[in-house]
Amino acid sequence: MASTSPLRVGFIGAGGRWGPWAHAPALQGMPETEIYAVCTAHADTAQAAAEKYGAKRAFSDVKEMGKDPKVEAALVAVRVPAHYALSKDALDAGKHVYCEWPLGKDTKEAEALAALARKNKLHTMVGLQRRASPAYMYLRELIRDGYVGQVLSVNMKLMNSGVLTRTSDRTWQRDVTLGANPLTITFGHVIDAVCMVVGEMTEVSAVVSTQVNQWYETDTKKTVDTTAPDNILIQGRLESGAVVSAHVGVQPYLGSGHRFEIYGKEGSLMMIGGGEAGQEEARKIMGGKKDDKALAELPVPERLKWVPEAVRKEGRAYDVGQMWLNFAKAIREGKAVEPDFDHAVRRHRSLDAIVRASQTGQRQKVVL
Repeated sequence: MASTSPLRVGFIGAGGRWGPWAHAPALQGMPETEIYAVCTAHADTAQAAAEKYGAKRAFSDVKEMGKDPKVEAALVAVRVPAHYALSKDALDAGKHVYCEWPLGKDTKEAEALAALARKNKLHTMVGLQRRASPAYMYLRELIRDGYVGQVLSVNMKLMNSGVLTRTSDRTWQRDVTLGANPLTITFGHVIDAVCMVVGEMTEVSAVVSTQVNQWYETDTKKTVDTTAPDNILIQGRLESGAVVSAHVGVQPYLGSGHRFEIYGKEGSLMMIGGGEAGQEEARKIMGGKKDDKALAELPVPERLKWVPEAVRKEGRAYDVGQMWLNFAKAIREGKAVEPDFDHAVRRHRSLDAIVRASQTGQRQKVVL
């Protein structure tokens, strides 16, 4: 890097769930980054978070944090409806921004943030962390190096469990208009990983369905209505001409997990397991060429595993840490980084095409 000093990060959402689970261990576990400041909704919680993480500054107002010249980059790790306003405030303050996915509650918000970042010439990153996953990066390498030859067909399935009940602090996700649901989050992450490995979709047919329209709150003992889709099925074609199918669902009980299959003229590849965030060690890559009698495991090379062993052991912090290493390097060297806010806009637009295909019952062109 051009500078050996750690990237000073302002941590927005230090009192939440995902930020403390994934980002904090990553930022604290690497010499390239540090939690310099924290920002929560209240002064007392901000001070408590600062003491917890050893941060030098505590804020309860993002605009005040933006005035601190020592904060180089802002991390926005809060509920999706707040992503736009907090990211905008940080960009307006001249800070580089890492925002969790989805970037906004809709494409319009994502487009506005991407445009603002370009205007202010700031580095951005969106939390589609499978793009820094060693397993997915290796799978992409294998495809690019011709392991399967011409890709003919791709199939992906992820079946999770647990749609019937939630605690009340998570039932806000029942409203599809707020932008946080299995379509945008669960499906959004895994379809982005598919596109990372085999290329973008050019056309798509889809069914986006809410099969369970009520959730039971286990703590309040109340039943609430939901419009959040819980099953997403697509069929389409990739830019390479290959056909693709995918089914992502959150089912009541005993989901079968994740399977990602790629078939080509010269062989086959698949990833089994590790469909959710923080499951890097569960991702097993299997491959076989045309003359092989069976699939065999293909170990992920160590050269793709950049974070320290302690960060890898934190699970959720593994891929997130890899993302932060990329982000810090890009900022220090003044280079482009993947996935940025412009990439987030492309993914939002592809999800819009899937929703249109479902609503109209007609195949849609995916215009990125």
